Amino acid sequence: MTAPADTSTLESRVGHYYQMEDTYLVGREKVREFARAVQDYHPAHWNLATAADLGHPGLIAPLTFTSAPAMACNQRMFESVVVGYDMYLQTEEVFEQHRPIVEGDELSIDIELTSVRRIAGRDLITVTNTFTDTAGEVVHTLHTTVVGITAEDVDPAIRPAVQGVMMHGINMLGVEETNAPYEKTVRPEGELRIAQGGATRTPTSLNFDDLKVGEELPVHTARLSRGDLVNYAGVAGDANPLHWDENIAKLAGQPDVIAHGMLTMGLGAGFVSSWSGDPGAITRYAVRLSQPAVVPAEGTEIEYSGRIKSLDPETRTGVVIVAAKSGGRKIFGLATATIRFS
Repeated sequence: MTAPADTSTLESRVGHYYQMEDTYLVGREKVREFARAVQDYHPAHWNLATAADLGHPGLIAPLTFTSAPAMACNQRMFESVVVGYDMYLQTEEVFEQHRPIVEGDELSIDIELTSVRRIAGRDLITVTNTFTDTAGEVVHTLHTTVVGITAEDVDPAIRPAVQGVMMHGINMLGVEETNAPYEKTVRPEGELRIAQGGATRTPTSLNFDDLKVGEELPVHTARLSRGDLVNYAGVAGDANPLHWDENIAKLAGQPDVIAHGMLTMGLGAGFVSSWSGDPGAITRYAVRLSQPAVVPAEGTEIEYSGRIKSLDPETRTGVVIVAAKSGGRKIFGLATATIRFS
């Protein structure tokens, strides 16, 4: 494999940019498939009439839907630009919903290395995905931060073990060393045009005047089985065997198979939108993971709770703090959702 790039080398690559070669067409059944995978049963993801009543031309995608196409787009970044790590662990995610994504949207996806930081001896790497519709408006921005894990931090037996179980066409361990020189490509000049649909559309969420700072959201418990993890892996395109192979998980230092961080976030987003009443009213969702949710053979439960942190009467928006616990442990370090209210 390629040698780990030192932090200064990676920092010089910040700003590396490329665009997905083809567009991504959002399909109706893919929306339903993803909603099922994150256990989000708000009817706007399933029923055309309900989506129309909320002012949408088709089914709207769950907030974390963009994680699926981003997974495929980012693979090139972690194979040829951010190289030298044996694996990556997700640590933080920020979803900015400028307007809801709906079935039929044809999206161009940009990928950019936006930050490299070294904290406590670990490299934190942030990649940003920008989703633009055919009108040239950015409808969604996704910021993914991972920790690069080197061979020093994992059992050396993990490399052959991963190679033995991975499906064809997926390279979790990076590209083989080549003599090809690195060439940096950067974003073309020009201002991004942000869609305003999320800000101008009248939300059908809870009435702002009925809310109070400190108000708690009803607690919700989600159950996850190994089957749920396998299903999400297929739907979202996340083939990391940490989420379905007990042996690989233990070689990586985990007590057992762990849930995808994106899956636990998707469950959390559904929890918030179910409470607010309108999935399209969430404009920002930021989650910092503290610990993974361990999923033993018998399954596990995740308890979601929340409270209103702040309210802004001028914009009729609020910030909700979202908490998640599994097996008596906090799995969200800090999670917040910004919501527009009616």
